[in-house]
Amino acid sequence: MMQLFDIIASSGLWAAILRIATPLIFGTLGALLCERAGVLNLGIEGIMTFGAMIGWLSVYHGADLWTGLLIAGVAGGVFGLLHAGLTVTLGLSQHVSGLGVTLFASSFSYYVFRLIVPLANTPPTIVPFQPIAIPGLSTLPFIGPAFFTQTAPTYLAIVIALLMAYIIFRTPVGLAIRMTGENPHAAEAQGVNPMKVRYGAVIAGSALMGMGGAFLTLSAFNSFFPTMVQGRGWICIALVVFASWRPGRALFGALLFAFFDAFQLRLQTALSGLVPYQLFLMTPYILSIAALAVMARRARVPQALMQPYRRGER
Repeated sequence: MMQLFDIIASSGLWAAILRIATPLIFGTLGALLCERAGVLNLGIEGIMTFGAMIGWLSVYHGADLWTGLLIAGVAGGVFGLLHAGLTVTLGLSQHVSGLGVTLFASSFSYYVFRLIVPLANTPPTIVPFQPIAIPGLSTLPFIGPAFFTQTAPTYLAIVIALLMAYIIFRTPVGLAIRMTGENPHAAEAQGVNPMKVRYGAVIAGSALMGMGGAFLTLSAFNSFFPTMVQGRGWICIALVVFASWRPGRALFGALLFAFFDAFQLRLQTALSGLVPYQLFLMTPYILSIAALAVMARRARVPQALMQPYRRGER
């Protein structure tokens, strides 16, 4: 019991929670934005993988870290444009299109990486984002090293979550997005172009997904390997449901999953040899499924989610 208390009372645990949560925050907000407009984007896993690769590759070839993060966002937006073209304009299955984007983006990431970086025993590395100590806050006992010595993309992710919550629920743009996701024909009757709204939401949401992937190579690690996303994209899809399509809850959900993950890593060390490590690896996913099962019963799905829109049809 004392070991559990020591783990929870450690500032290192809470600092790790923010680091682990950051790519989930980016990805979940991106998926949430797409779905709020009525488009399910299952391309997230591949988009995050390509964002991780292209962001790292840009910095490896001389770009600065912020430029690498921006390039990853632009690349994610391009894949979002592809997905929107297939689902919004052509009205194809959002499930099939999204899975196709994931397969294409993941495979293309590995192809480009191996084309430019031949097989090597040790993958090349870059100098990633360094933690930033917030003056006056980073020296506070416990909360300083836990919350105010993170890298810049982590602070950016939290700001974007708060900004998105404001935009979606307090601005005309957010109202247009919500109307399009609920009833695009009613939105059109109010002078909103649902096609443009869906395109914009999918492109912007996919850009956030690409930035979430780039965080892994530009901040969490300093190199790229093809399997580094490790299902985070699918976790983000689940977190959107857990959050009931609300950015504030999405932020909380990402932090909750990160807590489970960071806690089990430290628990492995504390109880090494006493319990099979596979059980610890399962823990965050089991607890997340349980939380999702509870929250999903009360979640209100956008009514036009996954429904193709055709002007004049009802």
